[in-house]
Amino acid sequence: MISTESTTPAVEIPDEPTAAIQHLAEAQKNIKKELSKVIIGNEEIIDQVLTAFFAGGHCLLMGVPGLAKTLLVNTLSQTMHLDFKRVQFTPDLMPTDITGTNILEENPDTGRRNFVFQRGPIFTNMLLADEINRTPPKTQAALLEAMQERQVTNGSNIMALPKPFLVLATQNPLEQEGTYNLPEAQLDRFIFLVKIEFSEEEQEVDILLSTTRGKTEPINPVLNGESILKYQAIIKQIPVGRHVAQYATRLMRATRPDDPKSPGFAKDWISYGCGPRAGQSMILAAKAHAALNGRYDVSCDDIKAYAVPVLRHRIALNFTAISDGLTNDEVVEKIIEAVPEVE
Repeated sequence: MISTESTTPAVEIPDEPTAAIQHLAEAQKNIKKELSKVIIGNEEIIDQVLTAFFAGGHCLLMGVPGLAKTLLVNTLSQTMHLDFKRVQFTPDLMPTDITGTNILEENPDTGRRNFVFQRGPIFTNMLLADEINRTPPKTQAALLEAMQERQVTNGSNIMALPKPFLVLATQNPLEQEGTYNLPEAQLDRFIFLVKIEFSEEEQEVDILLSTTRGKTEPINPVLNGESILKYQAIIKQIPVGRHVAQYATRLMRATRPDDPKSPGFAKDWISYGCGPRAGQSMILAAKAHAALNGRYDVSCDDIKAYAVPVLRHRIALNFTAISDGLTNDEVVEKIIEAVPEVE
């Protein structure tokens, strides 16, 4: 099921893969141009979200309230002419509040009553799951299962979610009281953990001026659902050399303290490391990064470019590392420095 309407722009994608990739690189520039009408700065965040989206993965956004996370996702959905919904996660949110539920309806013609499935907000193209750690694990699991399987089960009926489908879940790193941290197995479902920081001073001045003038420019759609699915399929077909896959594997295995080849500091600081999904995420992110930059080939630099957002939420530091004041990012960066591209 693809989100399409009569006003969806026609997008002509070349049949030849390398030409299609060049077309995608131009489309990315236009998407960023449209986003710049309402989003000031955050270029790195935009790049990460776009890379995750075209790689077919979901993002976990970490940042304090008020950093335009909702505005970014909503505006991005407009540039791609996709449906967008936002769910505020609360302690009393139930799984059916996300996936949908059966309601009793009366047929006006026959007078008979039947249960009809009322679809929840997850039936969209882009879903912003705001403060996902504020809801109990049972509700978190309902969303994360749909993310993985791309479907919702209601009794004996299985309903496919719309395509394309992207979940961006947010967590507030400051307020932890009354929250339910995502288990490691659920964190692994997110291709990236994207950290959103405060903008530079001059950018914040521009934000204040642009958001208080009461006037916004219209957002023009650049792509549509059908073209995005084609691009995602082309990106998956981009060839990856064995030496690039070996580099991604070495990075992944270096995070495991029980691996004989992991650096000494990893054994000292990490309690457990990444599973195979981390390697898959690095390869897919590298393919999408190369494609968005107009290249139909993947290098070790593409792996390195997104190793931090792929790995940072998939490792757990032990007491020694935490007591030394180390962060996940610092440990991942040291691993990147320690692991050679060619062995």
